[in-house]
Amino acid sequence: MAIAPHHRAGRLTTLAYLFLLLSQNIAALLLLPLVLVSALLTLTWIGLPFVILTGTLLRTLADSQRRTLSHLFIKNGKFPRGHQGTPSLNNTATRPLYRPIPSAYRPIPPAGITRRGIAIITDPATWKDLLWLISGVASILLIALPLALISHGIQQLLFVLDLPGPTLNQFILLIPALLLITLGWLLIPLTTDTYLRFNRLLLAPSEKARLTARVAHLATSRANTIDTQAAEIRRIERDLHDGAQARLVALGMNLGMAEHIVDKDPETARAMLTEARETTRHALTELRDLVRGIHPPVLVERGLHGAVHALALTHHLPITVTIDLQGRPADPVESAAYFAIAELLTNAAKHAHATHAWVHVNHGRNRLVITVTDNGTGGATPASGSGLAGIRRRLDAFDGTMNITSPPGGPTIVTLEIPCALSSPKTLPSSGTG
Repeated sequence: MAIAPHHRAGRLTTLAYLFLLLSQNIAALLLLPLVLVSALLTLTWIGLPFVILTGTLLRTLADSQRRTLSHLFIKNGKFPRGHQGTPSLNNTATRPLYRPIPSAYRPIPPAGITRRGIAIITDPATWKDLLWLISGVASILLIALPLALISHGIQQLLFVLDLPGPTLNQFILLIPALLLITLGWLLIPLTTDTYLRFNRLLLAPSEKARLTARVAHLATSRANTIDTQAAEIRRIERDLHDGAQARLVALGMNLGMAEHIVDKDPETARAMLTEARETTRHALTELRDLVRGIHPPVLVERGLHGAVHALALTHHLPITVTIDLQGRPADPVESAAYFAIAELLTNAAKHAHATHAWVHVNHGRNRLVITVTDNGTGGATPASGSGLAGIRRRLDAFDGTMNITSPPGGPTIVTLEIPCALSSPKTLPSSGTG
């Protein structure tokens, strides 16, 4: 898979992020007295509601800082450990490698003030957040250093330019102003890198917390997978009972009645046989549709490559398909990917009222990457019970991810990633590139 080269953020972009980080740290500093007061109030039961409030605010603020730091890591050309992609154009291969900073909080019980308060207090991640909160003064000083130098230099520069002149005194005063601006400008990468390292150390979860969160995620995804499979089995049973089974029962009754009256009333028996033949045709059609909904035959015969192209040809929405697969994923992954693409295209036509869609499928770094884009109205969200939520549950079974970009007015871009390996293309010629 071709990987677009990452680039370092310019100093102006980094400067804007520094102002954002500064505002977050100032908010943290304002929150610190409330946290201390709520901690003192925990000596009595009345402090628990304050702990829940301040703990929730602290988590929100810390997560905001984590997202900002993750953006800065990426923009500074730093990749997750073990990244196999193209290094940055600015020789970042020699730089330390970072991964985006996740949060690893224990879940808060939905009810019970005492239970919720104790869950927050006993969570190790809460104490790491408190340490980050207390160190906010040092962080503010670190961020403010280049900002203060640049601001003071600009202020002095404006003061010099406002003097009547030009005079020798203006040039003399101009030198320290330019030096301050230059020094602050040069300090931006150093202070930013130091801030990133320091705050990542405070906000990144420990390996034990990361492992606990991972186990919890796997347990949840396993439970969702079992529920999804049970629901799918119930749907198949219902479709068989209400559809093909009912028709086959009617078919048996018609054939039995025709058998009894064939000698006495051959015309009626002939009509009943004709009806039985029509019932057989409908039953076969329903069975084919049911099998196609479980695992489409075209997916078995031609793989994901052929199945997606066939889907695009039969879909009423114009679809552009580009697929680059040097082999085939495992059958369960193929099935999950195919039905996810079908669901996304259905949503694009039915809900987003799109007039065109694009499907791109490729494989790299042992991950199947699928991008589905449409020019519809946008605003797609994976709400509970929606098709997008169903896709996310389906991908959870394979430890896959789904990212959605869908601003109001469109376009909608959905990226699916499923960890998997591909089989040898020599044994499966139908999986060639398209």
